[in-house]
Amino acid sequence: MKKALITGITGQDGSYLAELLLGKGYEVHGVIRRASTFNTSRIDHLYRDPHVNNVKLILHYGDLADSVQMVKLLYELQPDEVYNLGAQSHVRVSFDIPEYTGDVDGLGAQRILEAIREAGLVKKCRYYQASSSEMFGKVQQVPQTEVTPFWPRSPYGCAKLYAHWLTVNYRESYNLHASSGILFNHESPRRGETFVTRKITRA
Repeated sequence: MKKALITGITGQDGSYLAELLLGKGYEVHGVIRRASTFNTSRIDHLYRDPHVNNVKLILHYGDLADSVQMVKLLYELQPDEVYNLGAQSHVRVSFDIPEYTGDVDGLGAQRILEAIREAGLVKKCRYYQASSSEMFGKVQQVPQTEVTPFWPRSPYGCAKLYAHWLTVNYRESYNLHASSGILFNHESPRRGETFVTRKITRA
């Protein structure tokens, strides 16, 4: 049975990805941040008591800002695939908390990539980085392609660009099966209600 680790499993994309992988027979592990409330509403329909036999979705407390926990988790789980969907994902908020955004969205990717190396998983594990159209920022051509120059215009875009290029560098330097997907805005009923499109659809 294949095993996947998802950061950002409680988000819009993470919850849909967990559903997809469980449907394909994977054992899915998700990283969630410790908080005073259990914020798992998007995956509540998937979650089962971990003490029950044959549970295929297991949640772990962790944080992309904690490299020790990332290494420990990867050593213990030995996943076949890692999906880095976790982020401080609000462009506007990134101007208010630029250091935190850079730490989680940029260095968080580096921590995972290094943890894959330190856990000896380079030949076994596949890594996916959720990159962002915000890396294009001041758009140089329409439509954008994989060769469009990047010109990020926010701390969020800069952090995502750092993570994007790290993914390229780890692939080329260590022969790690690492890929980035450049995601543009995409909507669903699970999209966070603080995003403008959700405010419009709820009005």
